[in-house]
Amino acid sequence: MPQTMKAGDVVVGRYRLIDRLNEARGAHFWLGWDNILARHIALHLIPEDDPRAAELGEAARRSAAIHDPRMLRVLDLGTVDGMAYVVNEWGEGRSLNHLVVDEPLSPRRAAWMIGEIAEFMAKAHAQDIAHGRLVPENVMIDEAGAVKVIGFCVDAVLHGLPAGRVHTEVLDLAGLLYTALTGRWAGPSKSTMAPAPIEHGRTLRPRQVRAGVPRVLDALCDEVLSPYAGPHDHGYDSAAAIAAALMDYVGDPAAMAEAEAALHRGNTSPRLPKIDAVVWAPDPTPAPSPAPEPEPEPSPEPDPVPDPEPSPAPDPAPDPAPEPDPAPDPAPEKVTEMTVAGTPVFFDEMEDVGWLDKDSHPEPPPPPPFEEPPAKPLFAPDPPDGTPIRTRRPGHDTPAEGGSYWPWETGVEMPPPTFDVEEDEDDSVPGRNWMRTAWIIIVALLVLFVMLYAFNRGRGGEDEPGPAARDSASPSNSESAGGEPYELAAITDLDPYGDPPEENGDLAELAIDGDNSTAWQTQSYRQQFGPGGLKPGVGLVIDLGEEKPVGGIDVRVDGDPTGISAYVVNGDQAPTEVEGLQPAASGTSSGGRVSLEPNDGASGRWVIVWITDLPDGLRGQIAEIQVSE
Repeated sequence: MPQTMKAGDVVVGRYRLIDRLNEARGAHFWLGWDNILARHIALHLIPEDDPRAAELGEAARRSAAIHDPRMLRVLDLGTVDGMAYVVNEWGEGRSLNHLVVDEPLSPRRAAWMIGEIAEFMAKAHAQDIAHGRLVPENVMIDEAGAVKVIGFCVDAVLHGLPAGRVHTEVLDLAGLLYTALTGRWAGPSKSTMAPAPIEHGRTLRPRQVRAGVPRVLDALCDEVLSPYAGPHDHGYDSAAAIAAALMDYVGDPAAMAEAEAALHRGNTSPRLPKIDAVVWAPDPTPAPSPAPEPEPEPSPEPDPVPDPEPSPAPDPAPDPAPEPDPAPDPAPEKVTEMTVAGTPVFFDEMEDVGWLDKDSHPEPPPPPPFEEPPAKPLFAPDPPDGTPIRTRRPGHDTPAEGGSYWPWETGVEMPPPTFDVEEDEDDSVPGRNWMRTAWIIIVALLVLFVMLYAFNRGRGGEDEPGPAARDSASPSNSESAGGEPYELAAITDLDPYGDPPEENGDLAELAIDGDNSTAWQTQSYRQQFGPGGLKPGVGLVIDLGEEKPVGGIDVRVDGDPTGISAYVVNGDQAPTEVEGLQPAASGTSSGGRVSLEPNDGASGRWVIVWITDLPDGLRGQIAEIQVSE
């Protein structure tokens, strides 16, 4: 059926397929029309033999157990022609990732929207049911101004994610608030949005990304998304706690909902897909309209042609051609535009939009132009007797006859200059003594600085090692515990005990980028690694490109003490676990560094840097790894 499925097909004799919106990993997502209830629906189709098909049905049943107007409900499920299908309500509006494209939401609007989602998720978590993939693409504000959650339970199955990730959704709720306030995504689930900026292995607070974020919202995001910085001060450890804090900040959620509903909405953007009249007419063979039938009968018009004499002139022939124009244009009134859930629909923001309106007062006329200044001569007139032009000095120059000064030919009486110039230049010139004194002070300070530097450098040779000695005692970033460092081919994360088995793999490259200010980091844990912990450890797998001897492994970490074990493995495939392997070296960081020297003869293509003990804060961070021969 997937090969022959096309628009116009009817599934189970009821749902007409209109437009295929997405097709990925064997699953098909269609916009459809319910021929019985005459409404649009969203239809998910997946092959019945797909491993996700059985779980898709279970997810749909879990979703149907929750009754809340803030979710797009599951309406039907079943199998047909080797395909499993799930039917959901159809929603039109703008998802959060599109709402923040131009600019983030206002703080109060952001708190209201995420507070509504948190209240709904608290209701679901109370029944031990989780969404599974709570990302900005799956929450929206519909055309009526109501908050809606998309793909509840079902979307996670289609993406291969496990059910019941309640703790992850608490972090995702804080990530949604972070997105609404900054336009960046900071939650643990994967999203297509740009990630939040990270500095020294830590997500920046919203106030560091966007000015004007209220402190209460900034503290909520930071305490949930960065718990390793200290214990929770407000107990934001559940969806119910986050919902209570956000609604307390909003103050009057009902007024916010009314203001959101009052916004003018509509799908007027030319970038959005249009749904033609076939959407409104479930009957594929509409009855032809009899109205246009009598109109196209302009046959009597060619009467002026019968004259046989002007045969070479065909001018009268085109006259009847324009006559069919009055025929009415068939049915333009039912063409409309609709938006897939999550596609942007542009409308004015709810706050501070008065300045967008055109000013009704006419603008004042521009000021009159300045008058042109009178023309000035390019050169001064010559003196009458060739007398040189000079400045009069008191006591030495006498005015010319009649007391006139240059310019002579203008007849203007000029007063003598008022400034005084002494004949002899000495220390009485204003400012000269001050400048000379300032230069003497500057030179004296420079000499004193050089003397202090030389004195401290000389003492450094006796009391503490100089720069050369320190460099030899503590290798620089380009050196490692062994010999010459290798050029590393690739690096990936390793978390065989995780669900799903991944540990911030998109940040793994930061551990070999040569910059100690960036770091790969683990997730935040509530207990230490080890036999009594959640897992024995996590780590990174480094590809040397081919089998090479490994004499030293230098690891820079951000946070002490961090326990590190190193494994050297050979083979064509990267190792996927450490169980059954013997560590080549182990150590604990001190001063943000641990240098490991594997056993003699250690050789292989793959090097595993495995964190066995987390530092204070229970989040490990590896800033740089170097492997040497």
